[in-house]
This record gives sequence, structure tokens and C-alpha cells, in this order.
Amino acid sequence: MVETILIAAAALVALAFVLAMLRFLRGPHAVDRVIGFDVLTIISITGIVLVALVEGRAIYLDVALVYALLSFLGVIVAARYLEGGEE
Repeated sequence: MVETILIAAAALVALAFVLAMLRFLRGPHAVDRVIGFDVLTIISITGIVLVALVEGRAIYLDVALVYALLSFLGVIVAARYLEGGEE
């Protein structure tokens, strides 16, 4: 039962990754690409957590946490750039 749930979750994560990648690539504006990038990082973090569950390795959760923090900072920097910098 647990394996079925993990397989279904992985399939949904893969589908979400494909859809977010389409949004990232097709744009049409820079804001859409930044949002697509943010969604892709969240989906990647979800994938890392799923791998941690399957492998039973808690160290991957630390990796996901660091990746989430760096992703947050990256999106903040991109938003500041698109906003026009400091005023």
C-alpha cells in the first residue's frame, strides 16, 4: 500500500515538473519564468523528499532544506531585479 502511494506521488511530481517546465520555457514574460523557476525548485525539493523516504536516508532532508533556502534567496533576488532594484 505504501509503495503504491509513493509511486502515485512520484508520478504526480513528474507530471507537475513537466507542466512547470513548459511554463518556464514558454514564458511569455520574465515574471512567468521566475514563477516557473520557483515552482520547479519546489517540485525538485518534493522529489528529494520522496527519494529520502524511499531510501530511508534522513540526510537527504537536510539537502532539501538547504536547497529550499537557496531557492528562496534566488527568487527574492530575481524579484528585486525585475522590480527595478533598490529605491
